[in-house]
Amino acid sequence: MAGLRLHERKTLMALQGLGGKASVEDIAEKSGLAHAAVMRAALTLSARNLVKVHERKWNVATLNEEGENYAQYGLPERRLLRALLRLGGEADVDEAAREAGLDASLVPIALGWLKRKDWGVIKGKKCALNVSAEPPLGDDERLLAKIFESRTIRVDGLSRELKEALNVLRGRKLVDLEEKVHRELELTEEGWKTVKKGLEIVEEVTQLTPELIISGRWKRVKLTRFDVTAPGPAVYPGKMHPLQQIIKRAREIFLEMGFTEIRGPLVETAFWNFDALFQPQDHPAREMMDTFYLANPQTGRLPAKRLVEAVAKTHEDGWVTGSKGWRYKWSSEEAKRLVLRTHTTAETIKYLATHKKPPIKVFSVDRVYRNEQVTYKHLAEFHQIEGIVVDKRVTLRDLMGTLKTFYTKFGIEKIEFWPSYFPYTEPSAQAVAYHPKLKRWIELCGMGIFRPEVLAPVGVKCPVLAWGGGLERLAMIELGLDDVRLLYANNLGWLRRTPLCQ
Repeated sequence: MAGLRLHERKTLMALQGLGGKASVEDIAEKSGLAHAAVMRAALTLSARNLVKVHERKWNVATLNEEGENYAQYGLPERRLLRALLRLGGEADVDEAAREAGLDASLVPIALGWLKRKDWGVIKGKKCALNVSAEPPLGDDERLLAKIFESRTIRVDGLSRELKEALNVLRGRKLVDLEEKVHRELELTEEGWKTVKKGLEIVEEVTQLTPELIISGRWKRVKLTRFDVTAPGPAVYPGKMHPLQQIIKRAREIFLEMGFTEIRGPLVETAFWNFDALFQPQDHPAREMMDTFYLANPQTGRLPAKRLVEAVAKTHEDGWVTGSKGWRYKWSSEEAKRLVLRTHTTAETIKYLATHKKPPIKVFSVDRVYRNEQVTYKHLAEFHQIEGIVVDKRVTLRDLMGTLKTFYTKFGIEKIEFWPSYFPYTEPSAQAVAYHPKLKRWIELCGMGIFRPEVLAPVGVKCPVLAWGGGLERLAMIELGLDDVRLLYANNLGWLRRTPLCQ
């Protein structure tokens, strides 16, 4: 008996009074305990080998709201049949429906089942009976009345005919099936020995209050013993989404490294998104299959005329950069088109147009949009990590060191830099990391030094180190994912299992 709590003692005593075996409901009634309290006690007593828990499952049928209505007032076809008998066996459908008191929504149902049960036929706008007297109640109607009377009925106790009738009622969506669990407790041999020794019911105190301590009553009351090793219920406290945690962490790392965050609008003109970055106006990436263009409004305003002219000349003949440009007639109308920005580099170049004096270290972590097919590794909407470093003597080696420091702080150790090509940087490279779960290298970001064709129009004369990459790929490595879509699937099980990022 040592360690038995009040509810467990009451359960044992009730079970003894009921002959050693009884249902949970009977035990709850005899002991005065709630059903849940008896079940909690049963789990503890079962673990101590004092009782056995017997469990049986069966399906029960209950009527839904429509089924209860039919049980009270009759099935629609029965009501229509009685109305037709009163009208002489044949009548217009509308007249018979009014006589039966059927709503318009029930008339097709009544007609269909009247014909299906061979009680009558439909002749155009009229219906006529095949019978001269009211047929006896069918199995479906008898079962409907039986369930209505007893509220619920066990399916396994039905005859073959009534089971077929049940399938008919379920097909008509009048009956719901629910699995019920019946539990019985039975005293074990050890349990009988325990109750025969005698059980004492002593009220226990579950909480040591200040009043008990001040009054000294704590010395006389029995304090409930708690098993601190027993497993408790799973608790899922509110927390930040894993992707938001990684965004927050990326921002904190850049801020620790001395960077300043910049933000910009989601909608940009093609000028800032493409033209200012020396991307030609006939580039395939600017077509509808790669870019989301706005339908209303379609165009926006261009910046200062001097800057626009410099960009236009650079595109057409290279202007003062020493480049030959793209050798076409630049269009201001094409540059005015509004797009959902395809990269945050649009905000970077816009920032450089008004901030030319080095040193500059800025970054952004924000949403971008690309018209791509959604797959396990691509999304149409995602986050991009973008940044630049502007100073007089910075080199590609400085950029590689900056990014390696950033990704190392994320716990990524296997980082390499491979040569690459990007239209607005030269030289260019890509930072890649080894994904332990996929067992392959994946690209983290593109990087390089802005070309003179990008910097000359905005008036920047120092080297500009730039990079940009998808945050979701970083999150896949951090969270051990092999499908980027899981980040946005709102899978509650995955969200609960995923720990807070370090």
